[in-house]
Amino acid sequence: MNKQVYELTKEGVSKLRLELDELKDVKRPEVLRQLQEARAQGDLSENADYDAAREAQARTEARIKEIENILENAKIIKVTSSDDKVNIGKTVKINFVEKKKEATYKLVGTIEANPTLNMISIESPVGKAIIGLSVGEKVQVRLENGKMFHVEVLEIS
Repeated sequence: MNKQVYELTKEGVSKLRLELDELKDVKRPEVLRQLQEARAQGDLSENADYDAAREAQARTEARIKEIENILENAKIIKVTSSDDKVNIGKTVKINFVEKKKEATYKLVGTIEANPTLNMISIESPVGKAIIGLSVGEKVQVRLENGKMFHVEVLEIS
């Protein structure tokens, strides 16, 4: 069975390590304290605090395992500043031709993607379409619903 490889920037790996430390050093002990307090209340069969603490514990432990797996199978993407092509780790300013709207995105791996922070995945429709392009090049982006639009690469950094 092939293991999934997670492409991450150095920044993405650092953020995951910080989150893992927070979960292990702060969240886990906090949840254990909540469990102990709920157990001290007596009857566990009808104890909502105990149920909530157990659910929090399960979520915390699942996230710890998920992050450990990602970090264990991470491939750190090296960003080369000399390359003038769109690639993972690069920040790209694009023009949505039909809407006459510009936007700047950082291309990242799927795990790091966060559109609200203008970090889009290389697996997203826009990400896939602009990989390998240079400044001034235009491409048609096809969404999963069949809609299409054009983007032009304005800047790469």
